[in-house]
Amino acid sequence: MADLHDRGGGRPQARNVLGGALLPCSVAPLTGFYRDGCCNTGPGDVGLHVVCAEVTEEFLAFSRAAGNDLSTPRPEYGFAGLKPGDRWCLCAARWEEARRAGVAPPVLLEATHEAALQVSERAHLLAHALDAD
Repeated sequence: MADLHDRGGGRPQARNVLGGALLPCSVAPLTGFYRDGCCNTGPGDVGLHVVCAEVTEEFLAFSRAAGNDLSTPRPEYGFAGLKPGDRWCLCAARWEEARRAGVAPPVLLEATHEAALQVSERAHLLAHALDAD
């Protein structure tokens, strides 16, 4: 499985959970482990930031209670804080944890890296899809 999209280094393009090319998740706010707008991953991404989700108030409260406050601005890190409706590359394990708690945010499948399948079942991602046919 390819971990990174082709950055001119001859690496294969990343694939999404549907088997197609990984599409961008968000540039406003700019997301992704590499802050390239895509849910790409690689060896340094120990959190596996690969699930492109449209965050909800319920998920933001859940994440805050779990110790990862995504809604409070952190200007020292160039982070404006997320609000409901923003798209963000979430850690696959946190998304799965939220799903089990009944508060998983909807997912953009074409922008969710295939590595998410290491943590979540495809059927669970499909059940929360924004872009399922």
